[in-house]
Amino acid sequence: QVQLVESGGGLVQAGGSLRLSCAASGRTFSRYAMGWFRQAPGKEREFVAAISRSGGVTYYAGSVKGRFTISRDNAKNTVYLQMNSLNPEDTAVYYCAADPEFNTVVQPSRSLEVWGQGTLVTVSS
Repeated sequence: QVQLVESGGGLVQAGGSLRLSCAASGRTFSRYAMGWFRQAPGKEREFVAAISRSGGVTYYAGSVKGRFTISRDNAKNTVYLQMNSLNPEDTAVYYCAADPEFNTVVQPSRSLEVWGQGTLVTVSS
C-alpha cells in the first residue's frame, strides 16, 4: 500500500495559480488511480479530479473543469493538480487519494484505499 503526502498549498489572490503535488511512497504507485478532493470550511468533502493509472484518462468536477488540470508522473510517484483562475470558492483543504479502481475515485461507493493528510489552499478576494 502507498502512503501519500501533499504539498504546494498556500495563500493566493483571486485569479492566481497554484500547483499541488502528491508524492507517493512505495513501488506500486502505477497500480493506483489517483484523485484530488477538497473540503471547504463547514462543508462536506467533494470530488475535484481523477486520473487513471496510466494517466490516459482524466475526469473533473464541473466546478473546476477548464481551470484545473490533473496529471501524474509514474516515474516520480507523483500526481499533480495545476489550479488556474482560482477564486475564493476554491478555498479548502485539498486531499489526494489513491484507489485501484478509477470509477471508485470518480464516484466513491466505498472508502478509498489511501488518503493523504491534506494541504490548505486559501484564495483571497
